Amino acid sequence: MTRITHATSDEPNPLRALGLDQLRRRTSMKWRAYPDDVLPLWVAEMDAPLAEPVVRALTDTLALGDTGYPAGTGYAEALAAFAEKRWGWDGLAVQRTALVPDVMLGVVEMLKLVTGPGDPVVVNSPVYPPFYQFVEHMDRQVIEAPLGADLRIDLDTLDETFQRATGGGRRAAFLLCNPHNPTGTAHSADELAAVAALADRHGVRVVVDEIHAPLTAGGVAFVPYLSVPGGESGFSLMSASKAWNLAGLKAALAIAGPAAAADLARLPEEVSHGPSHLGIIAHTAALRDGTGWLDALLAGLDDNRRLLADLLAEHIPAIAHRPAEATYLAWLDCRALGLGDDPAEVFLRRGRVALNSGIPFGTGGAGHVRMNLATSPELITEAVRRMAAALD
Repeated sequence: MTRITHATSDEPNPLRALGLDQLRRRTSMKWRAYPDDVLPLWVAEMDAPLAEPVVRALTDTLALGDTGYPAGTGYAEALAAFAEKRWGWDGLAVQRTALVPDVMLGVVEMLKLVTGPGDPVVVNSPVYPPFYQFVEHMDRQVIEAPLGADLRIDLDTLDETFQRATGGGRRAAFLLCNPHNPTGTAHSADELAAVAALADRHGVRVVVDEIHAPLTAGGVAFVPYLSVPGGESGFSLMSASKAWNLAGLKAALAIAGPAAAADLARLPEEVSHGPSHLGIIAHTAALRDGTGWLDALLAGLDDNRRLLADLLAEHIPAIAHRPAEATYLAWLDCRALGLGDDPAEVFLRRGRVALNSGIPFGTGGAGHVRMNLATSPELITEAVRRMAAALD
């Protein structure tokens, strides 16, 4: 399978399009959770205008009054075409997909298909906090298999954790984040094939959150879990929401590997009622016609990753940081600063910069912060200046 990384684009960098005054007019969580003197570089929303094809599709839909219930397979067809062109993956079969309201609610529904109340769900910590919240809310037990010191999957630890999770003949699932949030690790084909082999050996079912799939750094390839040998019994959850900033337009797809099709067929029909018709239209337009905008965004994110590395090296060299291979997030190790387990609290209180605390990400998160780089270079520069000043 040939995997194609992102191309150049003639479109302007969307992260440079909006000024601070325009952004503060927004009413979404990122810009309304903190007072106006705080720079918000936390929750995964982008400081960018929508891609024009998405705006056009929504405008045309509203003008027509086409605001009813969703129908058809256009979203799945658009994602399948995107996957083949972008990742060289032709294994996304439309007949093995199902509409779900969003990725995390889709994760919940997939876990319900293969586990029962009280069953363990393995996660690689530190990991996206809703993995803990949603799993525990559905009465499953979270078991951590921490990442290695290199922030990649530790296969020996995962092997031991799978063995513990399935002890006594229990059913278990592995909730994998690919690419990984918060570290930005893009799992390789070999790593994912090794995960699939371990899951098969222990009888563990794999559910993969691949919401950040389109957001790879230059020269880095995304590998769909369902594309690797042994991935046939897994489930993937995908969406255009992260790559095109569509979180407020709810829609996602659950995708089953060939050996999981019968399980997906047991998904209750009412789950498909959750996605928004407008959301599906927006996501479909993004995947079909928004790739030029996406490539301009990816180039802008590459620039922002380099900028952050340079700024930290100059102003706060004690912060350990590995530029992410994917996502638009940066995972910053602040333990050498002596700020305790929650440096985000210090940067907010002293520097008026809002970052995600590492603590909710689980084991390995204390002493870390997560920074959102999907913003302008000017705001990143000002944020690091404030962070450095908070240490004086």
